[in-house]
Amino acid sequence: MANGDFPEDLAIRVRGVGKTYRLGVIDRGTFRDELLYRILRLRGRDPRTAMGKIGGFETAPPGLFDALDGISFDVRKGETVGLVGRNGAGKSTMLKILARITTPTRGDAWIRGRVGSMLEVGTGFHPELTGRENVYLNGSILGMSKKEIDAKFDEIVSFSEIGEFLDTPVKRYSSGMYVKLAFSIAASLDTDVLLLDEVLAVGDAAFQSKCLDRMEEIAASGRTILFVSHSMENVRRICSRCLLFDRGRLAADGPADDVVRAYLAASGIPSPGISPPENSA
Repeated sequence: MANGDFPEDLAIRVRGVGKTYRLGVIDRGTFRDELLYRILRLRGRDPRTAMGKIGGFETAPPGLFDALDGISFDVRKGETVGLVGRNGAGKSTMLKILARITTPTRGDAWIRGRVGSMLEVGTGFHPELTGRENVYLNGSILGMSKKEIDAKFDEIVSFSEIGEFLDTPVKRYSSGMYVKLAFSIAASLDTDVLLLDEVLAVGDAAFQSKCLDRMEEIAASGRTILFVSHSMENVRRICSRCLLFDRGRLAADGPADDVVRAYLAASGIPSPGISPPENSA
């Protein structure tokens, strides 16, 4: 993209992005499955049918599924944007494309500056390593140098509230402890853009409030946040703008209250605490 096509005031530009997955592909995740798959192919048998019977599950016939279909939007520097929609609507896929975890099947996405992301609980953690060791591992994956991690180590540990368990392997952590440590690392990174996907879903109420306060501080500092959540209360508190995803398409883009109201109404859920539009009857 030429610089003129990506204005300086933008942090993100997405144009016509689609992501297509093939359905019905057998997961050959173990050596046994891989060996069986190859034997059946050599014998001229259909692995989709035979492996389904042997494994005790049915496999779907091959097909294509559009997780995203023609998505386009811009995000300005310093905006805090919520991505809302039902499960499977394409929100997480969009963040994975922006985080460069996966590539779009079609279309283009550009992001300006240093990117930090927390897309799944414990992503980038090694279960056999301690919390201390995983701070350095996960921080490195997120792009922090050892010098940066050293400088922020005490802050990370203090925010995470897991100091007592810092030298315990994280395989013994609860999901809430995972989130506390992972969010603390991601929030400490000096990023231009922060991508967060359901990071507060398993945290306790007190820590959720603490994280939301931190996210407001990050937003106030002029950094850009994309926040996927099923908590409309959290979305309304943090985000000034929302994108509503529906079956891989962008169904709405506007002020957070308006988009949340439309989403809840379409889902048949009342929206307490959200006043009706001024021009409504």
